[in-house]
Amino acid sequence: MRRLWIRLVMVLVGAAVFTVYAAAALGGYLLLTWLFAEPPDLLTGLVAVGVFTVTVAYLSYRFGTQRLLSNIQAVELSRRRAPTLYRRLERLSLEMDVDQPPILVANLGVPNALSLGGPRKGVIVLDQSLLSLLTIDELEGILAHELAHMESYDTFVQTLAVSLMRSLVGVLTLFLLPLLLLLHGIDRAMAWILGRPANRRPGLAGLIKQSIQTVVGLVLSVGTLLFLAYSRRREFAADSRAANVTGNPVALARALSKIHRATSPKRGIHSLLYIHGDESEDDGLQRLLSTHPPIEDRVEQLLDRADRPQRHHHIERVGP
Repeated sequence: MRRLWIRLVMVLVGAAVFTVYAAAALGGYLLLTWLFAEPPDLLTGLVAVGVFTVTVAYLSYRFGTQRLLSNIQAVELSRRRAPTLYRRLERLSLEMDVDQPPILVANLGVPNALSLGGPRKGVIVLDQSLLSLLTIDELEGILAHELAHMESYDTFVQTLAVSLMRSLVGVLTLFLLPLLLLLHGIDRAMAWILGRPANRRPGLAGLIKQSIQTVVGLVLSVGTLLFLAYSRRREFAADSRAANVTGNPVALARALSKIHRATSPKRGIHSLLYIHGDESEDDGLQRLLSTHPPIEDRVEQLLDRADRPQRHHHIERVGP
């Protein structure tokens, strides 16, 4: 008799669980129905999503720069401290379609450089270690690389891509939420009704819900991989543009090599004092998920642009 009562309670709890989730799903469906009582045509809807995405991207692009600079406590490098560097920056800015940006210095934790903003209102941030790690020619190559990013609006395009991905996933989630709530309610209710409330193995409804979530995840993953591939291509393009403007691809290759040695845990700044055996390259998955191509590939491409005798002369100095 006691077991019968327990089973009855479980059935009632299962029914209550289903009722709660079904009510939430119905509420979500009614909300969507109200929001789209007079749905716009496909073109209007796409335009609305596009305008929203561009607006969000622009606001992030516009105000995110100041927030980031404040977070990293970047300070402007005075012209008096680095007059030669500023003269080179002025020449590069005149040759490229970029207003001369200020050079800021910060403690980024690793030797690195980054550009923020576009060709009209941008800044270049250098880690303070670069001023002592790199020669003036190498610093010029790094500056030209960052100016190339600004010239091509790379920061804004990347911000736009991220906003577009978020908008796409948000729209899919909004439309699928009522169905996901209903399927989850059915799955949990059946677990109670079958007397296994602690069982986390999904039933048929749970499997359907997981399949839908997997599809949404795949959409996000494909978008992310496309974005990362684009980002890697832009790094090669910025290297090429910098090499063209400076006329010194070897200096940029040497700068990248130095930065790589200084940031690699297996190759510190003093790594040339030691002998290294054959070390395995990064696996394919790591390369696929990276925003930047391997330093070795970038250096090789830059060295290919140099004259053969010059390349042979510098390989021993550039190679890690």
